[in-house]
Amino acid sequence: MLPVELRIDRAKRLLQMIEQDAPLLAVRVAPLSLECQESAKSHVQRLAALTRAELRRLMKEKAVTESTDLVPQAAD
Repeated sequence: MLPVELRIDRAKRLLQMIEQDAPLLAVRVAPLSLECQESAKSHVQRLAALTRAELRRLMKEKAVTESTDLVPQAAD
């Protein structure tokens, strides 16, 4: 499994690409029917929402991992 920092970085880059692509998406779907336009835009919005949720989950995972690393281990 990839380290959490790498997964966070990938999620951030994906979200950034989705957000930066919004104006171009509108141009690309303009020739399509209204129904197809709405479907494409809706799909992108769901993908962005899922990516944001995954990013929050990964940040929590990282925080938990870091906090457990800071807790001193009991001596045997």
